[in-house]
Amino acid sequence: MQLARVTGTITATAKSAQLVGAKMLICDVTDAHGAIIEAACIAIDTVGAGVGDQVLVVRGSAARMALQANVAPVDAAVIAIVDTITVKAK
Repeated sequence: MQLARVTGTITATAKSAQLVGAKMLICDVTDAHGAIIEAACIAIDTVGAGVGDQVLVVRGSAARMALQANVAPVDAAVIAIVDTITVKAK
């Protein structure tokens, strides 16, 4: 799992049949302090996240499991909306 911040949405009228009805989000993968590690990861939303939300993203087979569709052409899925993060000071 990776932390990410939702920065936008994608609308695609023509898409794979397995993605019909799926909401696509643009997410920046971040560290626990919010610094961007990877920009513009595209993920399928499974929890009703929106722009500005901090979320958890899974990739690969875990993303397909989150959709309960092993044949869906999906590489990343949002599986949780983060409420709080506590980082222990060193």
